[in-house]
Amino acid sequence: MSARAGAVLRSHGPGLQLKTEELELAAGPGETLVEMRMAAVTQADRSALAGKQPTQPFVPGSEGVGVVVASSVLEAGTSVMIRGEDVGVTRPGLWGQYAVVPDAAVHRLPAALDPVAALALLTPALTAHTAVRRVAAVVEGETVVVTGITSVLGRLCAAVARSAGAAKVIGLAWVGEPVDAAAPLVDQIVRVDGLGQVGRELPWCDAAIDTVGGPVTSGVLGQITPGGRVAVLGYKAGEFTTIDLHQLIGRDLRVLPVNLQRTVIEPGAVSQALADVVPAQARPEAEVFPAGRAADALDRVGPDRRVFLDLTAF
Repeated sequence: MSARAGAVLRSHGPGLQLKTEELELAAGPGETLVEMRMAAVTQADRSALAGKQPTQPFVPGSEGVGVVVASSVLEAGTSVMIRGEDVGVTRPGLWGQYAVVPDAAVHRLPAALDPVAALALLTPALTAHTAVRRVAAVVEGETVVVTGITSVLGRLCAAVARSAGAAKVIGLAWVGEPVDAAAPLVDQIVRVDGLGQVGRELPWCDAAIDTVGGPVTSGVLGQITPGGRVAVLGYKAGEFTTIDLHQLIGRDLRVLPVNLQRTVIEPGAVSQALADVVPAQARPEAEVFPAGRAADALDRVGPDRRVFLDLTAF
C-alpha cells in the first residue's frame, strides 16, 4: 500500500506536552491509511496523555474525520469518520496529517454532512441511535414520543425514530419554548408545564425516548401502551421520578436505561447513526484550533464543550 510522510503530534511521556514531528506511515494488511482533516479533543484524550501510555512516543486522538488514501475496504478519496478499535487508546491515534487505523475503525461519512458537523454530531448521534434503535428497539409503524424535543439530542432522537420506521413521532417541549427547529421532525408537539406535568393531549404511544427525566418520566409512562417501553437517557428535569407500580406491572411496561459506556457499538452503527440524523439539520457549536495549538485545545476541554483540532494547519 501507499506510504505518506507528514507531521504528527506525539507525547514522549505522561503529561499534556506534545511535540510536532515528521513521521512516515504505511498501512499494512487490515489497515487503512487516512489523510486527516479534523479530530476531536476529548476528556478521554486528556486521560490517555496524563496516564500510562501504551507506547512512547504516543500519538493521541480517538475520533476524527479524513479522506482515504489507501485501503482494501474503501476507495481512495472516500470521506470517512474514524472511531473505535482502540485508536488513540491502546494504539496510535489520529493527531497528525496522516493516520493508519484498522479497517473496522473507518466509517463512511454521509455526503450531506461536512466534516466539522459530522464530528460535532458523532457522540449525540450515537446516543440517539443507541436509545432509539437498540434500547427502545423502535420498529416500523410505531408511535414514539421524544421528551426534550427542542434540544439537539431530542431532535436527533426524533430523526432516528423516523428513520427506524416510526409512523408517528410526538415531541414534548416546555411551555413557552420555541419549537421551530423541531417542528419538521415531528407530527405533534405536546407542552409540559413548569412542574413537569405533561399535557393531556399526549396520545397513547408504543415507546418513549426520555431525555429529561424527573416528573416528565412519570407523566409519559402513564401514556405508554401495554408491552411498551421508555428508554431513559437524561435527567435535566430531575434525578427522581414516581413510578406507578400498578401501571408498570399491569401494562407490562419496561423502563430501560441508556448507558453508552456499557454499550458496544456494533459494526455499521457510526455510519447509520450519522445518516439517520441528517434530517435534523443540527450543528452543535464547536471550537476549532489549528494543530499547532493543541495545548490550548486541551485546556478548553470540558463536559459541555466540543473542541477540535484542524489537522490541515500544522
